[in-house]
Amino acid sequence: MASENPEETFKITDRRGRARDDESAPAAPPSLAPPNAQRERPGPAREPERDLTGLFAMLASSAAIAMGDAPDPLTGQRQRDLAHAAEAIDLLVLLREKTEGHRSATETQILEGLIYDLQLRYVEATRRAGSRPGQARS
Repeated sequence: MASENPEETFKITDRRGRARDDESAPAAPPSLAPPNAQRERPGPAREPERDLTGLFAMLASSAAIAMGDAPDPLTGQRQRDLAHAAEAIDLLVLLREKTEGHRSATETQILEGLIYDLQLRYVEATRRAGSRPGQARS
């Protein structure tokens, strides 16, 4: 039933962020910047710069955990799996070969440092385990 009193109708307000022609735009909140400061214009949203250092760090931490140098994040216990450590180091070496000429100077420096450090630690871990490097102990 339609209401005979025109004051009993309802009003629908569009709040999706755009002002309709017959409505005024909401007032902008007061600025916290001083009045004489220049305002920075919002430009197109830029994606964060992508690099390979996260992948390098992930593989390096996997190798460190497998050598027993760091505790497993799931169990909190240290375990030694030298075959897994060797695979992670080999993946880093493969990435070095395959990304040659496509890395930034920072990425190259980080990758070279990680490979050098992990290879030295792997040799030491195999000496402690009593096996030759490259030969996994069962």
